[in-house]
Amino acid sequence: MATGHSTPHPAKPRIAKTMGKARIFSEAMPFIKAYRGQTVVIKYGGSAMVDDSLRSTFADDVAMLHYVGIRPVIVHGGGPQISIAMGQRGIEPQWHEGLRITDADTIRVVQSTLIGEINPDIVRLVNSHGAVATGVNGLDANLFVARPKDTRLGFVGEVAEVNVAIVEGLQGQGYVPVVAPLARGEDGGVYNLNADTAAGALAAALGAGKLIYLTDVEGLYRDLGDKDSLIARITVPELHELLDTGSVSAGMLPKLDSCMRAIEQGVARAHILDGRLQHALLLEIFTPEGIGTMMSMEPVP
Repeated sequence: MATGHSTPHPAKPRIAKTMGKARIFSEAMPFIKAYRGQTVVIKYGGSAMVDDSLRSTFADDVAMLHYVGIRPVIVHGGGPQISIAMGQRGIEPQWHEGLRITDADTIRVVQSTLIGEINPDIVRLVNSHGAVATGVNGLDANLFVARPKDTRLGFVGEVAEVNVAIVEGLQGQGYVPVVAPLARGEDGGVYNLNADTAAGALAAALGAGKLIYLTDVEGLYRDLGDKDSLIARITVPELHELLDTGSVSAGMLPKLDSCMRAIEQGVARAHILDGRLQHALLLEIFTPEGIGTMMSMEPVP
């Protein structure tokens, strides 16, 4: 007796899977329209920079953003690679309050590692996925100008000025800028910048629609010891209140400070995402649920 069901066909699972993929693209359409033409500044660091599979999917995500008309700008770190390079040269890394003490020998290692190794490697990786990335560093066209952050830190800078002409010019030509966080000092020297701080300052200067940090945590927690206290959304005033409680980890402070400064200077939204998650960028930008922690000046519906 007929049951009303057709005979199983080997092509049906494939068709169902294909329809699922099509539905994903359809659901992404409102977000593509919303952010098309807007700049998204991405701080690239943590596991996403060293795990081969994560490196590949990050590059794929950036290419996707580029080809749907969103304008990604990558600002990268390189702390672990710099420490390795210092060790190879017999220089012992030293730290003060979580920041690398950067003397004359160290800044030369920092400069050569960021510009000579890490930056071109990211450019190569993104371009292998079809996007047209190009490397730039904060010394180029005085993109970043810095003053000394603390005399005890040596050549560690605090952003004093951002000149975005070179980045905007590259964007206008259809390139994806990949930025190494170095700066020309007001005294003419070369300074190392905290990549989190550099990304926030650049996002503000570019009038970015989004500032995104890829990290090795799921996002911001209200209680560090409680994994269920992940904060999905928070406003800048609420964030100030949270910081006053002293419950935020020291490693998260530069990111949050940069996020707040960027938002206060006009960046609409800032995000802290788990870069250990495959396609974290696409999940945040193209899904209504998003991931990680989103920060804004006012509550977002």
